[in-house]
This record gives sequence, structure tokens and C-alpha cells, in this order.
Amino acid sequence: MIVGAATADTIPPHRHPAREVWSQAWPTVLTMLSYTLMQFVDSLMVSKLGAIEVAAQGNGGIWAFAPQSFLMGFLSMVNTFVAQSVGAGRRAEVARYGWAGLWLAVASWALVMVPWALAMPVVFRAMGHSSELVGLELEYGQVLAFGAVAGLAAKAMSNFFFGLQRPRLITVAAIVGNVVNVVLNYALIYGEEGLPGWGLPGVPMAPRLGVMGAAIATVCGTAAEAMLPLCVFLFGRLAGDLQVRQAWRPRGREIRDLLRLGWPVCIQFGNEIICWAIFMTILVGHFGELHLTAGWSTLRYMHLSFMPAVGFSVATTALVGRHIGAGHPDQAANRAHWALGMAVVYMTACGLLMAIFRGSLVGVFVSEGDPAVAAEVIAIGSRLMICAAVFQTFDAVGIVYTGALRGAGDTVVPGVATIVLSWGLIVGLGAWLVHGRPDLASVGPWIGASVYIVVYGIWMGARFERGAWRRIRLLEPTPGPR
Repeated sequence: MIVGAATADTIPPHRHPAREVWSQAWPTVLTMLSYTLMQFVDSLMVSKLGAIEVAAQGNGGIWAFAPQSFLMGFLSMVNTFVAQSVGAGRRAEVARYGWAGLWLAVASWALVMVPWALAMPVVFRAMGHSSELVGLELEYGQVLAFGAVAGLAAKAMSNFFFGLQRPRLITVAAIVGNVVNVVLNYALIYGEEGLPGWGLPGVPMAPRLGVMGAAIATVCGTAAEAMLPLCVFLFGRLAGDLQVRQAWRPRGREIRDLLRLGWPVCIQFGNEIICWAIFMTILVGHFGELHLTAGWSTLRYMHLSFMPAVGFSVATTALVGRHIGAGHPDQAANRAHWALGMAVVYMTACGLLMAIFRGSLVGVFVSEGDPAVAAEVIAIGSRLMICAAVFQTFDAVGIVYTGALRGAGDTVVPGVATIVLSWGLIVGLGAWLVHGRPDLASVGPWIGASVYIVVYGIWMGARFERGAWRRIRLLEPTPGPR
């Protein structure tokens, strides 16, 4: 059986909290790294083409992801509703929320992502970048936007299996997706020419597509990642246990549940990505392409640091939701604290590594071209890595507590707080430093972003510890007729 009929049977009472958190978290952490690793590998491999390609891949990627981040806010609530249904022993509702996530993924791709892909040329040309940079940004961004249906479906399925506390399946799918991405990256970025300077041959008959090849590889890798959980959902033993195929029709109640509770998360996710997109492409981009290259090099390491913390956050959402569904709020808080401790240790260690090895880390993304350009990118990036190192611990606090609040259904107030803080500090303070302290160059907006992450972490921690989430009830007293 996938879901027990009795609440008490679904949560092993003898399991140590640390073991429970870790068993849920480590596959989730690996899974959360999936798309980040694809972007990291894309950036690393296109860096062999030149500095401008790194900037274009970063800019194109974040603006292709920005509208998806809004949509993923809705899809993240599949985790919460599935987890609480599991904890409450409501088997019949589990598959319905999985289908609701899939229907939302397909509809939002058609209604949002396709029009956005068509509008991207106007958006990039309005940023004032060089025509060469705009062309490369579009090559990468439009491919990702048109292919976003794979990523949205993968997100719906991953949240479904996270809610079931079966994250290892998603981990295997993520590994498969990254292998596909790496192989196709090499073939489609370098083509038949390969990398002669590195002694690496090309792939016969493969076109040399550069940045666009990296985007195509990422879409194919994401599609491969979505297929495994989708097949298990539809055809595995799970399909029979939960009557998945019988529940395929769109149901208004479950979709409304995701929209009703997910809109604050949608705004929270999407708003923050929009602010980071403005931060990188406009505020940091104000100082030129070398600052963009250095900034994206720094941000790639930030992603490797905070995405595992996001994995702990997603695991915390599932665990908190399950324990609340079972009527055990104290255990929910306990699991959140264990997850927080693990994430803080990891991200603090990452911060120390960023500070100590900052020059060498940035140098990984610098091509063997003009030595003066390489030295300038490394010098700029080293200063930005110090900013990133400073806020790592606070970032862990904000990320994990956000997941804990989401598992309890506390999404509105955190969503509003995120909007106020991100626009006020990432964009507002960052813009003021760009124009008021131009001597700081791109370090100025990075200071604004650092202040945001510190304040955000403190606020989210205080919100959770006050305990207002304990009074929230998501599930109705009885399932009710359908």
C-alpha cells in the first residue's frame, strides 16, 4: 500500500527525527540540484566559447524561467495537499491532486509560456544590451520558453512524489535528465569541431549551435527527467493502488485548491525571480558585459549552495504537511528545526569556500582568450563572491522556514513579505546604489541583494517561531461527496 488507511500507521513513531528528515531530504536535495546543474553545466560549457556567451546564457535563462517560477508556485502546492492527504489517511484525494498539477502545467504552458516566448525579442531589445548579446540571449531564452512544458510537468510530478515521501524516484529521474543534458550539450554546443584546444574530438554530423545547442540540450534533459515519474504515475503499481488512471479528468475542486492556496506562493516565487532578473540583467548589466559574466559566474555557485537548501525546504514542506495532517504540530516544528540545522551547516560551509577560493572558482568560467579580460572578470567576480559568502547562513534560514510555513499552509503573509522586501531591497536599494554610488560598480547592487537575504531570513524565522501556522486548517473535516 502506498497510503495507509490509519493516520498513526503512516508515521513511524520509533524513527529518530534526524533520520526521518535526512531520509526525505537527501533525495530531494539531489533532485533540486537537477535544473541547477543543467544550468551550471550549460554555463561552464559555453564559457569555452567566450565571455559574452556566459552572460547571454545567464540572461536568457533567467528571463525564460521568470514566468515559469510563477507557475511553479501553484505546482508546489501539490506537495502540501498530497502530504496532508497522506497524513490524514485520505487515499482517494491523492491521485486527484497529482492530476490537478499536470493539468495546470499543460494549460499554463499553452497560455503563458508560448506567448512569452514570442514576446521575448521585445523584452531583450528594451534592455539596452548590444545587438550581439541580444541575439545570443534570444537563442537560449526562446528555446527554453517554448520547451517549458517539460519542466512544468516534471515539477508537478516531483511535488506529487515528494508529498508521498517517495523522493528517490525523482532523484533517479534527475540523474537521467542531467546525463542527457551533458551528452547533448557536448554534441550541440561544439558540433563536429569539438574542443581542439582541449584535445577533445567533435561529434560527427552534429551541428555547432553554441548557446542555442545548450538550450536544446537542457529542454531534452528536462523532458527525460519528466518521463520516469510520469510513467510510474500512470503505469506502475502506484497507478493501481491509488486508482490514478480513473482520476484523469480535470476536477474543479482540486485545481481550485491549488490555485486558492498557491497564489501567494506563485507571487512569492515569481516576484523574487523577476527581481533577481532585473538585478542581474539591468542593475549589474548597467556596468557592462564583463560585470555580467562575473555576476553570472558568482550566481552559478550561489545556485549550487542554495538549491540543496531548497531541497531541505521541499522535504520540510512534505514532513510538516504530513505531521500536521496527522494532528502532530509539535512534531512538525521539530522536523523543521532539524532540517534547518542541516541546511545551515551546509550553506555556512559553502560560504567559507566561496570566501577562501573566490578567485579560482570564478576562473572556471573564464575562457582562455584575452588575458586582460580574464583578469578583469576574475577581479570583479572575487569581490562579488565575498558578498555571496556573507549571507549564506541567513539564506539557509529563510529558505527552510519558508518551506515549513508552506507545509502548514501559511502562504499569504510570507508571500506579501517577499514582495515588499525583494522590491524594496533587491531592486530599490540596488538601483539607489547603482546611481548613488557608481564607484562601487556592480558590488553596489550585490550589497542590496545581500541585505535582502539577511532580512528575509530573520523575518521568516520569526514568522515560523511565533506559531500562527498552528491554527491553519487546510483539509475539510470530511472528504465530502464528489
